[in-house]
Amino acid sequence: MPLRIGTRGSRLAMVQADKVCSLLAGHGIETEKVIITTRGDTETSVPLHEIGGQGVFVRALDDAILSGHIDAAVHSMKDIPAIRPNGLVTGAILERDSPADFMAHTANADQIRVVGTSSTRRRAQLLRSDASLDVRQLRGNVDTRLRKLKEGYYDAIILAEAGIQRMNLNLPGKRLDPGEFVPSPNQGTIAVVNSDQPGIVEIIQLLDHAATRHDVEAERAVMEEVGGGCFTPQGIYCRHGHLIAEILALDGSQTVRIREDIDSLENARKCGRSLRVEGRELIRDAYRKLGLDDDR
Repeated sequence: MPLRIGTRGSRLAMVQADKVCSLLAGHGIETEKVIITTRGDTETSVPLHEIGGQGVFVRALDDAILSGHIDAAVHSMKDIPAIRPNGLVTGAILERDSPADFMAHTANADQIRVVGTSSTRRRAQLLRSDASLDVRQLRGNVDTRLRKLKEGYYDAIILAEAGIQRMNLNLPGKRLDPGEFVPSPNQGTIAVVNSDQPGIVEIIQLLDHAATRHDVEAERAVMEEVGGGCFTPQGIYCRHGHLIAEILALDGSQTVRIREDIDSLENARKCGRSLRVEGRELIRDAYRKLGLDDDR
């Protein structure tokens, strides 16, 4: 029986699932794609933080694995929440693609005033770089966002460069330096989540890229210690063990940043605890302004 691989139905999600299926085929594993609709895909008229953050893209796929409807699911790893259900494992982390953000625009660079993004992190980083920008909410899959850019709702929109590359899109714009626009933890990485049944675990592990796992697990360790998820503007990026992590005010007016060479997950967690302490007031302020509860 084919291994059932769950995916969201967007074009990018399908491309990522196809990549996983192709890699498994290279190991002689037959697969079947199963499309799962998530709340994040259907409720695009409100800010992401109001319906539960990035985790809304994952929950329906988790439930499909736990119910036995599918055997595994393909995700952009940055969408996977820190707290995971029992019975699931991140069986494979593929070699990382570009971690950077990309500003796609049709206007001349010096004429960009209105920028679309649903990310509090991207909003804060944009305003830090230019406080005069008008950063507006933009939800939807890549095709929807590009359509709204073309129709003139925005002068520019922010996308993950990895997604653009995976979809073979040729867009006018510029790559944003990850050293300045520090990416979301795990951005540019595809992960496969699967049930913890030994037979399935052994198959999915064939796709795991050890060096990428080392870096993204360090990022997640920092993220887990900082807390806040997509509600707090935070960038966390580790490459070959070198970590850059920051917390920002929602309006980009303040930043707390650390740089560290990471040699263990405990070291990463220590950095996360330090960043959380230094950025505590920025986190509290973000929660307060977004109308969320925070007990830190």
